[in-house]
Amino acid sequence: MTDTCALIGILDDGWAGLSEAARTALEQAATVIGAERTLALVDAHLPVHTRRRAMDGVLAEVPGWIRQHQDRAEPCAVLVTGDPLCHGLGSYLGRQLPTDRLRILPAPSTLQLLFARLGRPWQDAVIGSAHTRDSGEWQPGAPPEHALYPLIQQVAAHRRVAAFTSPHNSPDRIARALLAAGFEADTRISVGSRLCLPDETVLPDLPLTDAARRSFDDPNVILVERTENDRRAIFGFADDDYVQRQPDKGLITKREVRAVSLAHLALRPDSQVWDIGAGSGSVGLEAARIARDGHVWAIEKNAADAANALDNARRLRATNYTLVQDRAPSGMADWPAPDAVFIGGSGGELPTLITDVLARLRPHGRLVMNFITLENLATATATLTAAGVRWQATQLATARSQPILDMHRLAAQNPVWIVTAIKETP
Repeated sequence: MTDTCALIGILDDGWAGLSEAARTALEQAATVIGAERTLALVDAHLPVHTRRRAMDGVLAEVPGWIRQHQDRAEPCAVLVTGDPLCHGLGSYLGRQLPTDRLRILPAPSTLQLLFARLGRPWQDAVIGSAHTRDSGEWQPGAPPEHALYPLIQQVAAHRRVAAFTSPHNSPDRIARALLAAGFEADTRISVGSRLCLPDETVLPDLPLTDAARRSFDDPNVILVERTENDRRAIFGFADDDYVQRQPDKGLITKREVRAVSLAHLALRPDSQVWDIGAGSGSVGLEAARIARDGHVWAIEKNAADAANALDNARRLRATNYTLVQDRAPSGMADWPAPDAVFIGGSGGELPTLITDVLARLRPHGRLVMNFITLENLATATATLTAAGVRWQATQLATARSQPILDMHRLAAQNPVWIVTAIKETP
């Protein structure tokens, strides 16, 4: 069909690696569109009258070029690397043009080639990409806008992640990011560089510390594999699992209260969560494990507690967790609107915090607060009532068994009030 554009995948072996159908489409095309690098791979094999059109830096114009040819019933072809439908141009063009007027002729993905070189199956691997903008080195607490954030999240959630890279987001930078996120002993990275070229290199199972110090030839792709499953619970960790302030150990929301508070937050996998007065970080960090596809923004005024929370975040590999060491509400202005907010400490700013949270909370969002004093409970409920927000209070009084001689007794924990408010739509 002359009004159909051929979207052709090509690898670095050029013309030799193309199928007969792809070669025919290129030979019959009035215009061949591609990056200068891919056009050079086929230039010597194209008819002299074929127009070459480079799309470097003008990708947004490509759909219009294709439409012009289709309107004139002229055949055209677009060259892309590998499989156009695997983090390639195919998805973009499919959103801009009728898919029945695109004929897709894929080559193997370079990720598929890496698995082939390694001799490993890939049906259970998750595919990601760092072939994006340069956001610099990834550090703990990086927000979702960072270019490496999606990839780090994928590695945290899956044992095998294959990914496209870029000159900026190279294998060594990705290895350093994974080390910063707490992945080390159980994680290996394999790198395939310049696949299908004479100087092709495949480096399997590099320790992250090794990969972080190397440089790799472009272009390249990677496979990140964790050798051990994370068999820890999603939430409900023992209090002693957390690093806490010494010598006055105990500035932590106890497990029983933490579990009930998390239940009242009613988190979804993609919830955006605020944790105000983070302390050791226990509530926010367990929220981050529940809201794996979301993000938690936490704030803690005490420097020692903030350091402990960051230590706990690294130990739990909480890659979707950002902590600010500041006194709330300072430092929260740039946070996105939350689905759920937990207030575990207010620093004397409780009415202001409640008012600010209610103003920024998304419709149907939840505010959950913990109190051990009658005065703070009264302040919170009065502020909510004055704002016209309905609230519910739960008193939680628990006791834990303790050994006494050869028997056990129950030791009462401090009673805690859990106040929950839901923001209703106007």
